Amino acid sequence: MDIPAGLTESPFSQLLGCRVVRLEEHLAEVALALTKPLRNRLGKLHGGAMFSLVDVAMGLACSTAHGFDKSSVTLECKINYIRAVADGEVNCIARVIHAGRRTLVVDAEVFQNDKLMAKAQATFAAL
Repeated sequence: MDIPAGLTESPFSQLLGCRVVRLEEHLAEVALALTKPLRNRLGKLHGGAMFSLVDVAMGLACSTAHGFDKSSVTLECKINYIRAVADGEVNCIARVIHAGRRTLVVDAEVFQNDKLMAKAQATFAAL
């Protein structure tokens, strides 16, 4: 996929430490390593950090569906946290399951190795 330089990262995703692993049509995979600033008070990956990873991956998946020259914004998102992340790295795979003119519906899963850590679904507005 031919993507103009600089359009796969935002200052926020860089702050979190997100790393784009794969971009295909209607799909984005983004990794996030658990670092000390991303831990909650129990020492696990903070749910807000995992949610942000999901949102970043979903936004990139939207861009692969309607083009990096267009913008999209999250209208709503629901996430189920399945397992806590104590260390290492997680990968989020986001897939656009509907790409309409005005809205996109995106499904995402967060894995650590082969274990499902979280599952999410969101609606984005195409701008």
